[in-house]
Amino acid sequence: MRKFGSILLLLLSTPALAFAEETAPTLDKGDTAWMLIATALVALMTPAGLTLFYGGLTQRKSVLNTIGMSYTAFCTASIVWVIVGYSIAFGGANDPFLGSLEFFMLNNIPINEVSGSIPTLLFVMFQGTFAAIAVALVSGAIIERVKFSTWILFSILWVILVYSPIAHWVWSASGFLLAHGDLDFAGGTVIHINAGVAGLVLCYLVGKRIDHNKPTGSKPASTKLMILGSALLWFGWFGFNGGSELAADFITANALLVTNVAAAAGGMTWLLIEWTTEHKKPTLLGSASGVVSGLVGITPAAGFVDVFGALIIGLFSGAIGYFGVIKLKKILGYDDTLDVFGIHGLVGIFGAIATGIFANPEVNGAAGLLYGNPGQVLTQLYGVGVTIIYSGTVSAVLFKVATLVTAGGRVERSIEEEGMDLAYHGEKGFDIN
Repeated sequence: MRKFGSILLLLLSTPALAFAEETAPTLDKGDTAWMLIATALVALMTPAGLTLFYGGLTQRKSVLNTIGMSYTAFCTASIVWVIVGYSIAFGGANDPFLGSLEFFMLNNIPINEVSGSIPTLLFVMFQGTFAAIAVALVSGAIIERVKFSTWILFSILWVILVYSPIAHWVWSASGFLLAHGDLDFAGGTVIHINAGVAGLVLCYLVGKRIDHNKPTGSKPASTKLMILGSALLWFGWFGFNGGSELAADFITANALLVTNVAAAAGGMTWLLIEWTTEHKKPTLLGSASGVVSGLVGITPAAGFVDVFGALIIGLFSGAIGYFGVIKLKKILGYDDTLDVFGIHGLVGIFGAIATGIFANPEVNGAAGLLYGNPGQVLTQLYGVGVTIIYSGTVSAVLFKVATLVTAGGRVERSIEEEGMDLAYHGEKGFDIN
């Protein structure tokens, strides 16, 4: 009888043991393999894709300086992220506003720890590539006139005090914007609005380039490099958006599909607008700018919308990007060298709001305005507003601090006139006769 009771007790406890085993985080090799690839794709976007895109767009005399600002931003952000950035963003499990220093230098993260179904260290690396491209984007607004030392110091401070806290709000389990219901699948708020607003603020603080109104001031150094850079960005964006699911599943497949659709729609929209309006020519510069606009617009929505939503978002993103670059900049009179605000900030704002409109519950459970939840639009607007205010204010303060430490943020007029490459770095991007 005692033996029978022991067997019965064992049988009754087996389901509970099995349930405990099922809920414990376990590594999935398929998910891990995909995230290794996705992380490499996003890592490619900054030191290759963005540098070539920005380098092709800038003036010939400052190509290397432009490339170098993005390239070094990837270096500084990668270091800052593992030292303190990750801990601020994803530490502090009970703090809705700011992480802790529990993961300083990645302490308390054993090599075999699992987050979801992938190694935690892989998650750290994936998120670090996001921090790197975010700060690199900001550089495009102020190139051709800023001291390299000022930029390096600012980029370090910005990752710590602007990017990481906003990432905590939106993506940390305890973040207050996440708790408020904000939808940002891959960084529309955290990266694009954040970087775009910071770039706009820095434009006003630094002032206009001395030759910004001259024909040479807007003449791209190399359309071929620009196109190659945009193609690498497009390619890397599949890891950017698809990887944000942190798994190889149906939502990931949908994210890749809608990302491509929105990019293509954005590119064609911009092309057709400039072809049929005052420009009267279909340029590759316009097409590539439209593609990037479409990619920006779909970023927060990639895990929540279907193809219909992606198509509409892509079409409007191309049009809004065109307006921001060609019209708004002239209206407001700022000198955003490579249109960081016009494409990333303005289109990012639209993409965040559009997520609240087109989110389809059949994709990932979240419903937007078109699917019976108009309140989601207000939620998205709240997240956008908070990000604009915080990023704009703190970015301004940090840049002022950086300029004080480096004795002024702007290079001498003679250096700016000669070109940053030769006069500042002692190198040539092109042989100019």
